[in-house]
Amino acid sequence: MELPVVNHPDYVAKINDDNKFPIKKFGALAEYLINKNIVKKFYIPKECSVDTLKTSHSIKYIENIKNKTLDIKLQKKIGFPINDSVVRRSFVATGGTVLASKLAMDFKLACNTAGGSHHATYDFGAGYCVFNDVAVAANYLKNKKYAKNILIIDLDVHQGNGNSEIFKNDKDVLTFSMHCTSNYPAKKSLSDIDIELRDNMEDKEYINILKKNITVLNQYKFDAVFYVAGVDVHFNDRLGKLKLTDEGVNLRDQIVIENFFSKKIPLCGVLGGGYNKEFKKLVELHSLLHKNCAKML
Repeated sequence: MELPVVNHPDYVAKINDDNKFPIKKFGALAEYLINKNIVKKFYIPKECSVDTLKTSHSIKYIENIKNKTLDIKLQKKIGFPINDSVVRRSFVATGGTVLASKLAMDFKLACNTAGGSHHATYDFGAGYCVFNDVAVAANYLKNKKYAKNILIIDLDVHQGNGNSEIFKNDKDVLTFSMHCTSNYPAKKSLSDIDIELRDNMEDKEYINILKKNITVLNQYKFDAVFYVAGVDVHFNDRLGKLKLTDEGVNLRDQIVIENFFSKKIPLCGVLGGGYNKEFKKLVELHSLLHKNCAKML
């Protein structure tokens, strides 16, 4: 069986050329997955509806994005200009994670080629995140009664503060964030489980900590898992502060994916962050999520 993977050409938005966010990685990743025969064809998402978005974001915030009326200070907090292209991308990429989550329920594994916008909270975006696609998709699964108990396992180098804020009063969604202590955001939120890592941590120590915490997570019962597979843990990442090698990132993904797949718990994989100094390497690292999922099926 082929791994279901969601992609849309509009994941690549038009932003200012000097922006630090490598927006072209989404198109390059899609091309890489096809060229390497990891994926033969993509599932194409629709824009996420306002009804689905409002489970996780305020109507006022959604309307301000949709109508491009967001205050300039709040646009700067996000890091993107709120133009037609970014608005389109924000709705389509969120729809992509919702679609991937539904596919995961059917096929046990599915991935988006974007997503993991974990700094977006109920009424504002931040850190290159407009809408919190994983929160929206988790609430979608719950509201449709496709899943009751959900895990968000966030291994991006930055804390998933948006996830923890949105679900802080929700006992059916467990938020787990394993991140670099000294990294963004400066003021951390409170996840259900926060694992804080020291600067410059390398493969062996990181993997040992991950394995111990997977054992802890396995004591819970989950109907669905969202995996935020940020590759900004890599030693050559511009915004990282950790020192994982290619092999370390690959092993991390294998451990997470194999653990939940072996337990027949549906897993939806999303990209998370990645700002590698080498664009080609960035694309290769992001593809590890899809490669390791594809191996399982």
